[in-house]
Amino acid sequence: MAIEKPSYRVVERREAFEIREYAPYLVAETVVGGSREEAGNAGFRILAGYIFGKNRGEKKIAMTAPVTQAEPAKIAMTAPVAQAGQEGRWTIQFMMPSAYTVESLPEPLDPAISFRTMPARRVAAHTYSGTWSASRYEEHLATLRTALAEAGLTAVGEPIWARYDPPFKPWFLRTNEILVELAPDGS
Repeated sequence: MAIEKPSYRVVERREAFEIREYAPYLVAETVVGGSREEAGNAGFRILAGYIFGKNRGEKKIAMTAPVTQAEPAKIAMTAPVAQAGQEGRWTIQFMMPSAYTVESLPEPLDPAISFRTMPARRVAAHTYSGTWSASRYEEHLATLRTALAEAGLTAVGEPIWARYDPPFKPWFLRTNEILVELAPDGS
């Protein structure tokens, strides 16, 4: 059974990453607090409930991949010092099947769910297999950041952790990615 994924075109392949151009796509998302793992689990449950029928009309929506997780954008430091942003809060997203529009999706029963169209964008994607641990994520994020710096490319925004497989799939067969949007000027 094929699972729908966001549409993209590979522009360039490098040793540690590939550059992709993504077409726009629609997501359902929720923002939750906690550690990376706690937030991922909580956000997944909220969004899975929605696609499995916790919506007006109790309509089931096909599962897509990946499930993504990112920290909300941080606010730049200014003076005087003030605390702002949403430290420890995570945005969890499910791509919605391409047959839907915002208008045609069933209304969520949970007010924590919202919809957003992800714009067309250029990203660097680092793919790895294995567990979903925070330490593996950090290790691979460091690899990606080093490779981008060596290539003279600039990331914008927060990294996105993309997980493609269900939790019952053996950890050594799982596909994971870290996606970072690249500056539009090519640097």
